[in-house]
Amino acid sequence: MKTRDRILHTSLRLFNEMGEPSVTTLFIADELDISPGNLYYHFKSKTDILEELFQQFEECMYSILIVPESEMDIEDLWFYLHLIFENIAKFQFLYKDLVTIMAKYPQFEKRFQKILNTKRKASISVLENARKNERLHASTDEIEALTEQIILTTTFWLSYSSVREGQVADDALARGVYQVMSVVAPFLEPERRAMINGLKDAYL
Repeated sequence: MKTRDRILHTSLRLFNEMGEPSVTTLFIADELDISPGNLYYHFKSKTDILEELFQQFEECMYSILIVPESEMDIEDLWFYLHLIFENIAKFQFLYKDLVTIMAKYPQFEKRFQKILNTKRKASISVLENARKNERLHASTDEIEALTEQIILTTTFWLSYSSVREGQVADDALARGVYQVMSVVAPFLEPERRAMINGLKDAYL
């Protein structure tokens, strides 16, 4: 692995484990057993490292948030949500210190808001499609409320799980997916509610 990639890989791990505010470039260099000068050759500051990682996060998230044109059934939706949670977990430091990072690095704020808006559009698209095909029985206002709840849960679930358990538990992603599904479940037909319970038994 090239030094630049090692720096990014190690920085991401340290940010996730310790939180971005606790990690300095000197600490990263020491962890990699390279000189600070070698690190600065590739990245002039911690902000440059964060910029690269945030760009990776954006690319991954946007690729996932492309909603298939065909309707997703319950099992498809479960795995789709799991992909979203996996990407959030990969860059969990952003979510654990979301308010602090957005205030400290305002250049990321509008970009993160755009991701939230894309997540919102994707959620509405899935729910509206399910309603159109009579899989979901909800009013427009209820779909709006469901969408907000989905965004809240996906955005803050890892922080909640970390505080509750003292760390991000091994089953945190699956529980997050189930939490989102359980919000939607009361608006689904009985057969699909039963499918959600079946998926819960299989993955939790």
